[in-house]
Amino acid sequence: MEERNFTISYQSFKGLEELNEKDSALCLKAVEALKTSYSPYSGFKVGAALQLKGGRVVLGSNQENVAYPSGLCAERVALFSIGSEDPNAVIESMAITAKTDNFVIEKPVTCCGGCLQVMAEFEQRQKQEIVVLFYCINGEVLKVKGIKNLIPFLFEESRLVV
Repeated sequence: MEERNFTISYQSFKGLEELNEKDSALCLKAVEALKTSYSPYSGFKVGAALQLKGGRVVLGSNQENVAYPSGLCAERVALFSIGSEDPNAVIESMAITAKTDNFVIEKPVTCCGGCLQVMAEFEQRQKQEIVVLFYCINGEVLKVKGIKNLIPFLFEESRLVV
């Protein structure tokens, strides 16, 4: 038997004022994406913003449905949107934020496993790591480079890749 360990790397910022201008602007775009969230059942709005190589930003928001689990997370809405619109686009970074009127969100909200797996595949396709910013509105920002820092045992099978 051999015991192995993972080490993950991320940065923590007290707020937007500590980020560089580009990262701060992307976080604010994720806040903007909250406006299109359709979340009448949970009341939990999630916004995502993807920064593409070349400067274009693509937004996504969570979309619920009364027939759970037919909805879709904000991250996958944005990722699948760019995947169908411009499959050769390179995603440099993405920001995710959340908001609800039901309670105060006190720390950054992170992605579900399904979103992480989709993010990982985009990284594999583009052969470039994605920087992910988790932004707690008016609070902390976590910055992670590379999806393997978020899901070290992601599903990979090179024989399935075309």
